[in-house]
Amino acid sequence: MPAEWAPHRATWIAWPHHEPDWPGKLGPIPWVYAEIVRVLANHEQVEVLCQDEKVMAEARTAIDAHGVRADRVRLHVVPTDRVWLRDSAPTAACDENGRVVLVNWAFNAWAKYDNWQRDAEVGKAIARITGLPRVEPRIVLEGGGIEVNGDGLMLVTEEWLLSDVQVRNPGMTREEYERAFAEWLGVTRTIWLGAGCVGDDTHGHIDDVARFVSADTIVLAVEDDPADDNHARSMDNLERLEQASRDASRPLRIVTLPFPRPVIMHGERLPASYANFYIANGVVIVPTFNDPNDRMALNTLASLMPQRHVVGIHAVDLVWGLGTLHCLTQQEPRV
Repeated sequence: MPAEWAPHRATWIAWPHHEPDWPGKLGPIPWVYAEIVRVLANHEQVEVLCQDEKVMAEARTAIDAHGVRADRVRLHVVPTDRVWLRDSAPTAACDENGRVVLVNWAFNAWAKYDNWQRDAEVGKAIARITGLPRVEPRIVLEGGGIEVNGDGLMLVTEEWLLSDVQVRNPGMTREEYERAFAEWLGVTRTIWLGAGCVGDDTHGHIDDVARFVSADTIVLAVEDDPADDNHARSMDNLERLEQASRDASRPLRIVTLPFPRPVIMHGERLPASYANFYIANGVVIVPTFNDPNDRMALNTLASLMPQRHVVGIHAVDLVWGLGTLHCLTQQEPRV
């Protein structure tokens, strides 16, 4: 599996349409998406899945209103249950000849929701549109739980795959997961962190807490306030990464990102995290939360990826859907 910063042919997203994902707040979400498409289309192709012709027309209206480059956007009618393509779309890997292959994991809506059957068909649709070969491992995984450096190293959390909550593959062991990562993604070493962030509906996805920004540099979301529920989780993850670095033949550089202030909706803590950024060709889009730490997070990421523009995208509305920028995107590498 190539690192996210490897060249892309395209980014895939699905246009928002499922009101229960943003209860009472769906209205502004398509305009957030239009701005995401605008930024990405300045750098690479954007492929947009639309629930039906009506949703396609709505997407076109919003995209046109934002002055998006028309030559960089294609709309496709492909029904979905939800729009989190990081998890429902295939993970792109490369075979021994360097050709892109779609690794189409089994999908069961994070072992939590009943409506997932249309999302489980997204991989077939993307394969049909692109003409890329597709393989189907008999294992339930989601792309938001997978973080690789493109050089054989992977980050995952125990909360996601080894806890007894939202169990994806009953009875599957740590060693069996590592063998699957090696077989399907070319992973040679897996670093197991403890938990994801508070409020994560997926129960432990890595992309809200720890991300590679180069082959040997990891940014880790760390909460300094001992009274915050994310503090103990992030301190444990920091300790695990520091130990993994000591054990590695090539030390890892660990850079911390702050968390924003807790984002609350109707008394529910939402998974607001700057670590849910997305790296595209020439640009990094970063969720922001009307918080003083927005600037610190943007500056940190800009210093680590100086060859790319770093652009903040307002995500206070978006995170009410329990995901932000990395969750809704999926990259297709360029051969």
